[in-house]
Amino acid sequence: MIKIYHNPRCRKSREGMEILENSGREFQIIKYLEEVPSKEELTQLIKSLGISPEALVRKNEAIWKEKFKGRDLSDSEVIEALATYPKLIERPIVVNGNKAVIGRPPEQIKTVL
Repeated sequence: MIKIYHNPRCRKSREGMEILENSGREFQIIKYLEEVPSKEELTQLIKSLGISPEALVRKNEAIWKEKFKGRDLSDSEVIEALATYPKLIERPIVVNGNKAVIGRPPEQIKTVL
């Protein structure tokens, strides 16, 4: 089952949803600000994305700037920050099996369909 980690208030995330809807495929919506991913789930997402934990961080968010910017964080500390402050998670993320992609730009989503 295809999953999208979605924030309805984000334009790019809404555009990603539209791509999935137009694909005709079934998918599950995870509103990650309400259903916060666990550290284990985040670790698996990062592995599927093939990126470092820090690459999943929205560095322009005030929370990041206030609490973490300029600090030398380990991967596990970054994952802990993402689990504690899910607003820091880059979006949307689409997962299809063992493949995943950050939908920025939203057209990237088509690579995992």
